[in-house]
Amino acid sequence: MSMSRMPVAFLPHGGGPVTHVELGMPRDEVEALARYWRSVRDLPRAPPKAVLVVSAHWEEAVPTVMSSPHPPMLYDYYNFPPESYRITWPAPGDPAVAARVRELLSHAGFATAEDPQRGFDHGTFTPLKQTYPSADVPVVQLSLKEGLDAAEHLAMGAALAPLRDEGVFIVGSGDTFHNLREFFGGSPFERSLKFDEWLKGVVTGPVAERNHRLAGWAAAPFARYCHPREEHLIPLMVIAGAAGSDPGTVTWSGRFLGTQQTGYHFG
Repeated sequence: MSMSRMPVAFLPHGGGPVTHVELGMPRDEVEALARYWRSVRDLPRAPPKAVLVVSAHWEEAVPTVMSSPHPPMLYDYYNFPPESYRITWPAPGDPAVAARVRELLSHAGFATAEDPQRGFDHGTFTPLKQTYPSADVPVVQLSLKEGLDAAEHLAMGAALAPLRDEGVFIVGSGDTFHNLREFFGGSPFERSLKFDEWLKGVVTGPVAERNHRLAGWAAAPFARYCHPREEHLIPLMVIAGAAGSDPGTVTWSGRFLGTQQTGYHFG
């Protein structure tokens, strides 16, 4: 790996604007998440030219990039305190990086689109407002592709890997457990831990087997309990695809709302 090559990272993003507004969640868990997100700034050896974020909270018929030079905020949550809708994070966009993302995906056979109106959703601004509080790094969001096919998103990530040698830090934002009913009404920890242990073994295990095993994630212990719908796991597939032959490393692992959550980086 060249010294200038950017790493790639998958971040659990908690729930809503959890570290920016008081939501009544356990203070120690919220502070641990905030510390973790701040530490992500130090993963690249040099400041990135731009950040490309794949958020769980955006799905389109074809992979779609935000192309605005000045993206607005998208408060994509409901029934939160009023201050949740006043959060600002004025990171610039990067139309050139957005165009390059489309070019790379097109070369790999993907139809693509761009959205000049869309703003940063909370999968992007919640963690990255901690990582880059000065909003001084250009940020582009890329959607998931409807159907949420794991192998297809691994291929999307592989297509985007050249960005790593062009100064772009690729970040996936989701969760390693996302079953809302169980977050607030169940006792999910033991089952979330079993799935988390399986995932950790795959991500940090032999690189030659990683993509094949990730593509078959639904056969893992308690997979569909942890992800009744997999949109929060699929950003990890894009990141693993972009990782190429780099081994996976646990960046952070901890409890959040009674579940085990883990963040990873590669490179």
